[in-house]
Amino acid sequence: MTRFIDVSTMSRLVGDIGVVPFIGELADAIQEDFVRWPAFDKSARVACHSDTGVIELMPVSDARRYAFKYVNGHPGNTRRGLYTVMAFGVLADVDTGYPVLLSELTLATALRTCATSLVAARALARPGARRMALIGNGAQSEFQALAFHSHLGIEEIAVYDADPAATGKLIRNLAAYPIRFIRCGSAAEAVRGADIVTTLTADKARATILTPGMVEPGMHINAVGGDCPGKTELHAGVLRGARVFVEYEPQTRIEGDIQQLPADFPVVDLWRVLAGLVQGRQGADQVTVFDSVGFALEDYSTLRYVHAQAERRGLGQEVELVPQAGDPKDLFGHLRATGARAAVRRVA
Repeated sequence: MTRFIDVSTMSRLVGDIGVVPFIGELADAIQEDFVRWPAFDKSARVACHSDTGVIELMPVSDARRYAFKYVNGHPGNTRRGLYTVMAFGVLADVDTGYPVLLSELTLATALRTCATSLVAARALARPGARRMALIGNGAQSEFQALAFHSHLGIEEIAVYDADPAATGKLIRNLAAYPIRFIRCGSAAEAVRGADIVTTLTADKARATILTPGMVEPGMHINAVGGDCPGKTELHAGVLRGARVFVEYEPQTRIEGDIQQLPADFPVVDLWRVLAGLVQGRQGADQVTVFDSVGFALEDYSTLRYVHAQAERRGLGQEVELVPQAGDPKDLFGHLRATGARAAVRRVA
């Protein structure tokens, strides 16, 4: 049987744990798996692009578990009353191929994205960071704000979105938290004096949310929104003036902000920093960029964490996603038995 976690069950799980502890524990799980990087069979995600968005499959496995996520990105969905990003995923047993978990990942992806941003910032941002700029105040913004406030000590967040209603929504949703929000009239105003800058825009376009003149010495830039071919947020000059860190280089070269630059532009694997193999930030005034596109290993970590926590709490429904094998050589027998039961019902 396969454990099934739907949206309401995921919401209950996060509620039982607490959204802030959930983010922290998930960040730890992601870091643990990144340190085991060589143990995983990795590949760039498979993407199907259209004029309106992208649909992707993201697979990864180690010797014990295989995971994949189905995810989309359709910026125009909000005009239809739909989410820009939605996802679901599967965690399977490598020895048998049997799925042990089928889970919603729309909520969980938002949590794992902010948790990954937190992992990178813990390793790359200057110690004592207290002010963050949050450019783009859509569906991911509350998660990022909570992660950095609760686990990195950010006290003040300068916020800007081209849609003021999105900024209002963010501030209302986090009114219970002791975060000082500063509404700004432009991205340039928001980033002034920031220790950390997070960009979270959704439009599928080659945008320049951040230009070299807006960057100050020592900033850590958490570039989250540029995550598919033809979609960027940072001016190429920002990247050239920084030390750039990536999740999985073959994927980021295609999808990240570094798609603007030559193939030999130097980048640093985040996992090598987390494993202590290379230095991250090399000085207080160095500008660091986490060119985050989202990698399948983060979803693997999320699925294994959710599976363990749901089992511990007895949450989720056991579903027959795969037929039970009375005789493993007789698959047709399941149809025969179902047909017989249907015939009896019709006669009755």
